Amino acid sequence: MNTLMMASELSGRVVVTLAGEAVGKVKDTVFDAPAGRITGFTLSGLGLLAGPLKQGLPFSGVHAVGPSAVMIRGEAVLVDRHAVVEPAEAARGEVLKSPVLTEEGAEVGTVLDVVVESGASGRVVGFEIAAHGDDDHRRRKVFIPRGQILAVSGQALVVPAQARHFTADDLPSFAAQVEAFYRQSGQLSPGGLLPGEGGHA
Repeated sequence: MNTLMMASELSGRVVVTLAGEAVGKVKDTVFDAPAGRITGFTLSGLGLLAGPLKQGLPFSGVHAVGPSAVMIRGEAVLVDRHAVVEPAEAARGEVLKSPVLTEEGAEVGTVLDVVVESGASGRVVGFEIAAHGDDDHRRRKVFIPRGQILAVSGQALVVPAQARHFTADDLPSFAAQVEAFYRQSGQLSPGGLLPGEGGHA
């Protein structure tokens, strides 16, 4: 599995061509929640007072999402901003602040952020949530895997019931929990392989 990162960390990340030209910054990350992946980015200009750009970046045009920049082959991959935003708005509601339910109907918490893989996959592997406490309704931040298929029911996100047993308190330990979750459930990992099968991240 590639390195995990928070979707909120992508905001403000510079978009750079493979030739080294900075063409803008990530403004918003657009998700297709049912498919469990990033579909694109809206962009803003590079200057301190620069506003939103009329162009957007579909994820199909991304070469890689790295720790410091989003890499693209060239400016030719940029499209009209509405081509990035409008299909996503038609497909799903807001992800952030949505309640997270298990398939058995138990409310687990509320989405605070989305955990994505670095690299070129754009896969959503889980969520940072404000979890319901076992006592006096206190909430704490935890990470929970999303499962192979993310169902969307109204404004709620539905995760497999067993995902509750693979939470983590921090992002570094969450990667191991995601792999353990897929191993236990016998599903394909977000990378498309059963854990332990060939290939490298």
